[in-house]
Order: sequence, then structure tokens, then C-alpha cells
Amino acid sequence: MPRRSPPDDASAYKGWTRPGPVPPGGVDAEPGETLDGLCGRWRIFQLEKGNRFSTDDLVTAWYGTAWCPRAGRIADLGSGIGSVALMAAWRCPGAVVHTVEAQEASLRLARKSIRYNGQEARIFPRLGDLRDPALFEGEAPFDLVTGTPPYWPEGHRLPAAHPQSVPARLEVRGSIADYARTAARILAPGGIFACVFPNDQRARALVALREAGLLCLHRREIVFKEGEPYGLDVFAAGRRQDYPEDFEARAQCPEVEPPILIRRADGSVDPAIAGVRLAVGFPPGV
Repeated sequence: MPRRSPPDDASAYKGWTRPGPVPPGGVDAEPGETLDGLCGRWRIFQLEKGNRFSTDDLVTAWYGTAWCPRAGRIADLGSGIGSVALMAAWRCPGAVVHTVEAQEASLRLARKSIRYNGQEARIFPRLGDLRDPALFEGEAPFDLVTGTPPYWPEGHRLPAAHPQSVPARLEVRGSIADYARTAARILAPGGIFACVFPNDQRARALVALREAGLLCLHRREIVFKEGEPYGLDVFAAGRRQDYPEDFEARAQCPEVEPPILIRRADGSVDPAIAGVRLAVGFPPGV
């Protein structure tokens, strides 16, 4: 579900002012690209008809930084055009962020956005496969790892119309199990892995976390529209070895957090998702 970009005139929001640093800019959109609001005053380059940032990215960045708010080192797996990495960096202004993305077209856009927002000294994108066992070799472990894995194996859904969007939808370069395994390998002790997956595949996500040696600490459902069953789950997991053996049973997680509704039955924005958007510097009610 793509998010609408707000107009530049802050007065449209009854005096609300975009928080956070002003980007230096100086990078222009090329034919076929758009430059859109992302978080606060930061903006992102996207293809008009390709893969664009979405609610999935928003809730992953928000949930990960909510449960790991003082992350010093962040890694984003399968980072695409850089939306999750940028939002996480905006939420954790002292953090250094490393990303890995296999598509050169997406990485090119991410680099433009990083440069536009003046973050080249702290966000380091790289071309690579998140399944590579040598990924981030020699790097210190990460306090927070984020990922928005594709949702379906090849053949289970039609591929996207634009080739850039196919790996974001279908498991052509790894599944949630691969994301979880990589996260478990590069997480620091006490670190958090935050990811998103469809709520109708909840069992599959939990199995992937468990088989990777991760313990699901928190889960929250994101409901797209009131009365409709399909939505997302966001997860925050830690390394199982960092917790007592009986922790999962004693904590009774991750069933305690109430769902977040995006749209009410009449189409209006629910206050719950408006609060999430506000937390990443997006205008309230948009």
C-alpha cells in the first residue's frame, strides 16, 4: 500500500512543521523517476512504474527502531531503493547503517537518495546477495537488522509488471528463512531483527525465525482495512542464545500487542497508523 507524498507547503497541515534535518539536495530526478517525501524533510528517488516504498517499509523501520531505539549499528537486508534504511537512520540519528541489495537499478536510486539527504557519511550501501556467507565479513555485529522479504515463492503469484519489482514480490533471491539466517549471523548480543510478512503466513514466518535460532519477542498485526482479513505482521526477534531457556514460555510473547488499523470502514485514516506515520516525520492524518 503506497504512501502518498505530502505537498511541500507545511501550512496545509494547520501549522505542522516537518521535523528533522533539512537535506542538502542537489540531486535531480531523471526521466522515469520521481522524488517523493519519505520521512521528515528527507526525500526518496523512485521509478514511476517500478518498485516504490510502501506501508511494509514504514512499519518495519518504525517497529525495529521502536524496539531498538538506541541502535548504533544498523543493517538492512535486501534494501531495495533504501526506504527502510533511510527511515531507520532518520529515527536513529547517531547510527551507522549498512545495506545490501542485489539489483543495480535499485541500488542506484538508493545512492541518489542517500546523497540527496546528505547521509553519505553514515549510510553505506553495497551491491550483493544477502545469502552470501561472507556478507559483512570483518564488520562489527549490528544492534538492529531490518528486512522486508518477498512474500511468495516463484509460481505462487504472478510476477510484477516491472522487472525491478519482481524480487520484492517473489522469492527469486531468498526467502524469509534466508533473511532470518543472515540476521542471526550478524546480530550483536541483545540485538533485534525486525521484519514484516503477510498475516496469513504467520506460521511460516515464526518457523523461519525459530529455525534460524531467533526468538520472536514481539509481534504486531497491521490491518489494511477494517473488516478485511488480509494484512501484515511485524516481528521483533532476538538471538535465542541471549535469553533464558524458558523465556518464551514465561514472557507469553508475542501475542500481547494490539493490532494497528490503517483504514476504517469508511476509508478514513485510523489514529493508530497516523501515530506511526507521525513517528517517522510524516504529517498526521495523511
